[in-house]
Amino acid sequence: MFRNIKDTLSRSTAMKASAVAGLAVAALAMGVPAEVSRSYADAVNVQAPQVPSFANVVDAVSPAVVSVRVESRVNAAADEDDSFGLGRGFDDLPDDHPLKKFFRQFEQQQGRGPQRGQNQQKNSEDGKGRLRPVAQGSGFFVSEDGYIVTNNHVVSDGAAFVVVLNDGTELDAKLVGKDSRTDLAVLKVDAKGKKFTYVGWADDTKVRVGDWVVAVGNPFGLGGTVTAGIVSARGRDIHSGPYDDYIQIDAPVNKGNSGGPTFNLNGQVVGINTAIFSQSGGSVGIAFAIPATTAKDVVTDLIKTGTVSRGWLGVQIQPVTKDIAESLGLSEASGALVVSPQDGSPGQKAGIKNGDVVTAVNGDPVKDPRDLARRIGAMQPGAKVEVSIWRGGKSQSVTVELGTLPADQNQASNDDSQPSQPQQPSSEKALADLGLTVGPADDGKGVAITAVDPDSDAADKGVKEGEKITSVNNQQVSSASDIVKVIEQAKKDGRTRALFQIQSDDGSRFVALPINAG
Repeated sequence: MFRNIKDTLSRSTAMKASAVAGLAVAALAMGVPAEVSRSYADAVNVQAPQVPSFANVVDAVSPAVVSVRVESRVNAAADEDDSFGLGRGFDDLPDDHPLKKFFRQFEQQQGRGPQRGQNQQKNSEDGKGRLRPVAQGSGFFVSEDGYIVTNNHVVSDGAAFVVVLNDGTELDAKLVGKDSRTDLAVLKVDAKGKKFTYVGWADDTKVRVGDWVVAVGNPFGLGGTVTAGIVSARGRDIHSGPYDDYIQIDAPVNKGNSGGPTFNLNGQVVGINTAIFSQSGGSVGIAFAIPATTAKDVVTDLIKTGTVSRGWLGVQIQPVTKDIAESLGLSEASGALVVSPQDGSPGQKAGIKNGDVVTAVNGDPVKDPRDLARRIGAMQPGAKVEVSIWRGGKSQSVTVELGTLPADQNQASNDDSQPSQPQQPSSEKALADLGLTVGPADDGKGVAITAVDPDSDAADKGVKEGEKITSVNNQQVSSASDIVKVIEQAKKDGRTRALFQIQSDDGSRFVALPINAG
């Protein structure tokens, strides 16, 4: 019985297996099963949105971008020292010696000339020394007749300049003018009837953080190199000068990119690459470009006259901190605090005094000292401007006829005051609430600081023994009692801080110190 059931099940199983096999044959006859068909599928081809290409921009602007080679004269002694690698020891080797051949070829490849001996003889005759490559950078045409923009630091040590076009053509160039304050320079090549492809300036005020940019230049001597990225930030101050207002980009920029342009997607120059932040010397994705609006005006002046004329106010200024604003009764920490007007300067002639806060120029608010320096520097000498100042707890205006920024000035403002030498006082009086011990100065000007409590707010703000207090809340002081009198008045006026003018060997500055409100 059990056997019969088993036999029946066996026959049933066999019939099912035959049926499945038959279906499989039928499926094979009709086509390849799905599992097998994947083995013969087409190569992967993802249909996805394509990222916009920069090729059209690069094709259009590349002919306008050049490499700049800078050469400087070296004297005969330096030439004999041969700091470029072929020492006098190798000169003594036979001409067919492998080492001598190697270094000769190296010199030629580096552009140092195949006729070394002839150059030495010629330069010893004219006494000028021979030309030797000292720098290389980038640049770009801004006119069809051959004006080229680059960085001042690229050309500053040069005696001769060679411009290499994107097709390899080499042209001699002359220096038209340079401006160290903005790190810009203009070269000129002789067109000889040729018209060059040139590029125009963008309105960088409309550039937003996150916009695409393309940098073209000559990094490490690799001319025609293109990199892309975005605008990372605006208004960067890297403490390179009084007019710092850089555009930060993350397009890879390296040595040799200096002076090269950064373009928007319309092929317009947004900025001029001038500096990188790097501990290794290579790109880490942080580069700085001079804004087109700044460069455009400077380049125009350099082409016209070879120099840049800037307005000059003639006052030393410092930022207005929250503490300083509170001590002066200002509602916000903005503007530029006048530390000292230079004798005979336009600012002094107009009545601007130390302790004034410049809050606006021609009605436009001033954010900080850098903002004031840029605005004044952008104006023409002789221009009359309305300067709004905060003095004695209220606002007033003065009219200033700007002068010309002297060539030896390194910023739009200058301090011509003479630093005092620390003197040992004859008497001392402690101002415990301030953490200061003071006494009369020997010259009778100001109050000498003889000791500073290291745990005091004054010490935290850099006040040091040997410095002098010349004024408190813009009132001249010559004794400790003068300081106390001014502080008491400040307390009556509801102030919690007093503004001290500190004189040191480095010049004058303002410091806001807390006063006892009790």
